[in-house]
Amino acid sequence: MPFPRVSADRTVRLVRESFAAVESQAAELSQYFYGVLFSVAPETRDLFPINMAMQRNRLLHALVHIVQMVDQPAELLPFLRQLGRDHRKFDVVSKHYEAVGIALIAALKRFLKDKWTSDVEHAWTSAYDTISRAMREAAAADTGPAWWPATVLENRKLNRDLSIIRVRPDKPLPYLAGNHISVQVPQRPRMWRYLSPANAPRDDGTLEFHVRAVRNGWVSRAICHYTRAGDMWQLGPPLGSLAVRRATGREQLLIAGGTGIAPLRAIIEDLARWKTNPVVHLFFGGPDPESLYCVGELRALAATSPWLKLVPVTEEDVLTGGEQGTLPDVVGRRGPWKRHDVLVSGSPSMVRATVARLTSGGTPRERITYDPFTVD
Repeated sequence: MPFPRVSADRTVRLVRESFAAVESQAAELSQYFYGVLFSVAPETRDLFPINMAMQRNRLLHALVHIVQMVDQPAELLPFLRQLGRDHRKFDVVSKHYEAVGIALIAALKRFLKDKWTSDVEHAWTSAYDTISRAMREAAAADTGPAWWPATVLENRKLNRDLSIIRVRPDKPLPYLAGNHISVQVPQRPRMWRYLSPANAPRDDGTLEFHVRAVRNGWVSRAICHYTRAGDMWQLGPPLGSLAVRRATGREQLLIAGGTGIAPLRAIIEDLARWKTNPVVHLFFGGPDPESLYCVGELRALAATSPWLKLVPVTEEDVLTGGEQGTLPDVVGRRGPWKRHDVLVSGSPSMVRATVARLTSGGTPRERITYDPFTVD
């Protein structure tokens, strides 16, 4: 178990109950946390962008994800190790982890008020010790680059708010189909954003990213509208757990909304290299046919790959051979999916709704995989 200093069950209960008590004030808690961090360790301010709104939002996503998994060490520890390796790109050192712990405890204590007890403090201290140790050990053990320089080869505009960006790292980036990568672009320094390569690893090392300009999205809009061939990007180490486990022999259910198709497209491209594959049911959805921007090439692949069953899903103007409705509803109607391995990729709201629909239909939660960070 991940919390050896105290009862694991008791630590999990105290951490979850105390976090639930302040979750409605999460934005204020995050702001206070960074205020304490920059006071305790002023040098850390230079690690973050001038505009902290996105970073505060990312902290909340990370905290929620960790709290949700505190009793699932088999999933939590690999996630923390990936996070530790990824944080090398910020030049994070051990003393920064100590400062983060001080700031986290101070923020929780301030907002929990009379609910902050010695037992709660011990639980959070124990939990954070485990979290930071896993991240530090993973960072120390990683001998690869902290980030890879990459040259933009092309920004192909599909429409006003959707681009396909091709880049070539200076050195091979060892990722797997389905991984995502943190990206920093020159137009938005220190504002790293997670993107998923839409292709399996290629001999020439190039990566293809599908980027939609999100409303009020500082980074995604800069990428779509201002990226030019010759720009230099920085790419962090590969992260994530989306992958088809061919050894299980189970049929696969892949569900993608919008540009969430990117990692699943990479996985399908990788599967096409094998002689035999499990049956793969791919649901690709969006509000209208235009949002299913790569459905043509997916159909072409399905026509030559008997194992791939493609279902386009639109909320309006149904495509030939497709279905009308939201992704969760259509997938639910086509179920049950109790015996399938499931990969879900898309917006946070789409992922939450889809996972809820699948589990209510009897799909075991442990067979559903998605990556937690999809914010701009």
